[in-house]
Amino acid sequence: MSDPTNVIDVDLLIVGAGPTGLFATYYAGFRGMSVAVVDSLPELGGQITAMYPEKQILDVAGFPTIKGRDLVSGLVEQAATAKPTYLLERTATLLDHRVDHVRVTFDDGGVVDAKALLITAGIGTFHPRPLPAAEDWVGHGVEFFVPSFEPYVGKDVLVVGGGDSAFDWALHLEPVAKSVTLVHRRDAFRAHERTVAQARESSVEILTRAQVRELRGTDGTTDHLSEALLEVDGEEVIHPTQAVVAALGFIADLGPLQSWGIEVAKRHIVVDQAMRTSLPRVFAAGDVTDYPGKVRLIAVGFGEAATAINNAAVAIDPHAHVFPGHSSEGT
Repeated sequence: MSDPTNVIDVDLLIVGAGPTGLFATYYAGFRGMSVAVVDSLPELGGQITAMYPEKQILDVAGFPTIKGRDLVSGLVEQAATAKPTYLLERTATLLDHRVDHVRVTFDDGGVVDAKALLITAGIGTFHPRPLPAAEDWVGHGVEFFVPSFEPYVGKDVLVVGGGDSAFDWALHLEPVAKSVTLVHRRDAFRAHERTVAQARESSVEILTRAQVRELRGTDGTTDHLSEALLEVDGEEVIHPTQAVVAALGFIADLGPLQSWGIEVAKRHIVVDQAMRTSLPRVFAAGDVTDYPGKVRLIAVGFGEAATAINNAAVAIDPHAHVFPGHSSEGT
């Protein structure tokens, strides 16, 4: 049972502290709302902080290119103007509708009462897809994310996968690694054509119809990775390897959110043009949402956050206006 004396009361609770959630936090403060933000991760920034803080992001308006960690830093600084309450390493488990607010309970027994709820949970909780041949090497030369380039300096690096993450890591590691080889089991790639073209023009070696069969160490243990046994077009090849990045995608799960009664389609929350979900006082924005013509970009999430907050303002106070005026107009 939760302790009613420890219930946090706010105008808005945001579930998800990624870029969309952080921008929504700022905008809620701009609309004069008190805000609490919950996230299951230990740090702000969502997937960017967890998976690619060093990655250069190219599709944020106003920045020809910006490093992931710098984008998060700017968003956190902007969100601070709202004086939010951050509740990290907690998972929202239960949603209870009251007469004029919603009550959300967390896995640690904490409770937030909010006049409106905004879900910006991205892909939800996520776990990397495993690389079977590398199971014994995870943390000993095999990683799923690249939070820092330093461990790869001067090494022969094997990147496994054919999506955007695989090609991004290959290109980012090329300048620091001794060599970078990208291994993919098919001829076709899921990555953006421009990124694939950049990799082909670089020193990255691309092996298609190829799979990792075995990883081997110098002393027969999993302490010092030295080579990979690859199967390339049906032939076995020994490849010098001291580090592997398994970029095979993620298994995503919306978790407890799916039991809240919100309309969900293919692991995404269905919203209308005002970012309203099928439940009153509950809104959603960012990658977690779905509607006809949806495009999953950080830039789109920022716009959806503003739309959601402005419409939530009316749900909280029927006398409020959806359009608050431009922030540049002052008060």
